[in-house]
Amino acid sequence: MTTTDFPVSGPVLVAGAGVSGLGAAQLLARTELAFAVADDNGEKLAQIAEIAGPHYLGGVSTADAERKIGDYQTVVTSPGWRPDSPLLVAAADAGCDVIGDVELCFRLDRAGVFGPPRDWLVVTGTNGKTTTTGMLAAIMQEAGAYTGKHAVACGNIGVAVGDALTAPERVDVLVVELSSFQLHWSDTLTPDAGVLLNLAEDHIDWHGSFDAYASAKAKVFGSSVAVAGIDDSQVHAYADRSERDGIIGFTLNEPQAGQVGIIGGTIVSRIGESADGAASPVEITPLDGIEPAGQAGVLDALAAAAVAITQGASPEHIHRGLHGYQVSGHRGAVVHTGGGVTWVDNSKATNPHAADSALRGAATGNGSNQSKVVWVAGGQLKGAEVDELVAKHAHRFRAVALLGVDREQIARAVDKHAPGIPVFLTESTDPEDAMRAAVEFAAQQARQGDSVILAPAAASLDMYSGMAERGNIFASSARALDGNLDA
Repeated sequence: MTTTDFPVSGPVLVAGAGVSGLGAAQLLARTELAFAVADDNGEKLAQIAEIAGPHYLGGVSTADAERKIGDYQTVVTSPGWRPDSPLLVAAADAGCDVIGDVELCFRLDRAGVFGPPRDWLVVTGTNGKTTTTGMLAAIMQEAGAYTGKHAVACGNIGVAVGDALTAPERVDVLVVELSSFQLHWSDTLTPDAGVLLNLAEDHIDWHGSFDAYASAKAKVFGSSVAVAGIDDSQVHAYADRSERDGIIGFTLNEPQAGQVGIIGGTIVSRIGESADGAASPVEITPLDGIEPAGQAGVLDALAAAAVAITQGASPEHIHRGLHGYQVSGHRGAVVHTGGGVTWVDNSKATNPHAADSALRGAATGNGSNQSKVVWVAGGQLKGAEVDELVAKHAHRFRAVALLGVDREQIARAVDKHAPGIPVFLTESTDPEDAMRAAVEFAAQQARQGDSVILAPAAASLDMYSGMAERGNIFASSARALDGNLDA
């Protein structure tokens, strides 16, 4: 295609030669636009030079790129680069169009660079994005067996958007998990459908304020079809602020017209029903058997069902997609059972809001003889407060095992809101030893019918390479018990 048809003005500067930068370079190499890549890592720049094509202007240092920013009309940044990065500030001051890699993908796709434009279904929120994206992709794959449209989950869920666009087998429906970073750097991205699941404080250090973070997420209300988690007061407020008519809500309650909700343990839809209509809700699927169990999983299923309905999926497609979906690792998967105790890996719960969802998903009683939770938590709180989380779930705890750099802060909250609950703190900073000690304590405390839940409420990088390693070590430590749990 010619540069006159291209929806991005050149020359283009790609900021960063990491995974996102490499992907952007591969996409730009398919065009006739001249582009350069800015990075201070020579090895990464050399890797890009091998695939960049005839219009590549070469690699430059970030300092040189900043000095010569006037040579470029567009800057494509990695989503990890903060808005106050000197190069991006210089680009904005120079009048450059600063966009993210996903925005680049959208512009290229809508311009027909990769053939007829795809359907874009975007999922965002503080928590539950990956599960909802996986559920929605599973539903759209079921629907695709009848429509002939091939759907794939992409974005922050395994497959990069650019890779999905350029895959040898055409993908017709992109079910895209997007972060607040990616949405911040998007300005023309208008999905065919977008859903905002929930909102809680996260990444405030990057965005500068909660409103900036939430406003980035709320960009999905500009989608052709907008869906909102209306049980979340913050989502409800930003939906109202958008002044967008016709936002579809999903709720744990009985739905009103234009919503998806629950009646008698069954997901039902009133989408397409007028406010004064008297039509009976359409039954979609029973909740029993949907994974992950618990309130958080139900909300994710409701969100996926709501978006799928707007895209023409039938109740049968939704039923098969939801009941065939299996939760991915570290997001509420049961990793071991023994002695009547269930071990749940929710290492992805890296902030208090996510931990709240994980703990709410546990079936617990109120009396001493009822099932309870042994909570395994700790890591890097990143300034987050945990008092409200602990106070809300104090009645659920059988015991608490803590590890990581901010374990003392969580212990103080437990002592304040759940006095008398056994609490274990490991001083070990060895990732395996620390988790093993926490798991052994949990096994000693748990009773038949209880759940041991890893829901750290904190990031993992103080001790682990990431939340996946933390969850894997939790799972292997639990399995190593060989079911020898105190009943």
